[in-house]
Amino acid sequence: MSRQTSKRSDAITKGPAKAPARAMLRAVGFGDKNFAQPIVAVVNTWSTITPCNLHLGALAEPVREGVRAGGATPVDFNTIVVSDGITMGGEGMRASLISREVIADSIELAVRGH
Repeated sequence: MSRQTSKRSDAITKGPAKAPARAMLRAVGFGDKNFAQPIVAVVNTWSTITPCNLHLGALAEPVREGVRAGGATPVDFNTIVVSDGITMGGEGMRASLISREVIADSIELAVRGH
C-alpha cells in the first residue's frame, strides 16, 4: 500500500486557489512536472564584493543538478554576504557576526514565504 505524503511546496502549487502562484511559477519556467515535484531552495552568498564568494554562483549548478537527479525542482536565491577580510579593523567588522543571523533569518523567511 502506497502512502501519499504532502510536500511543503504543495502550499503554493496545489488547488484552484493557488492558480495565481502557479501562473507566476510558469513565468519562470515551471511546467506541470515541476508542480508534482518537491521544490528545493538552492541558496548561496555569491557576490562580486569578495573573492571568497565569487565562485559560489558556479558551485550552485552541480547542486541544482543533484536536486533534479533526486526528483525535485531547484529554485535559486541569494542572501547577503559580509566579508571578514574586507571589514577587518574597520567599522564594518561589527556587522560580520550579526550578518550570520541575518543570513539564516533571510533564508528562513524566503522559504516560509514561498
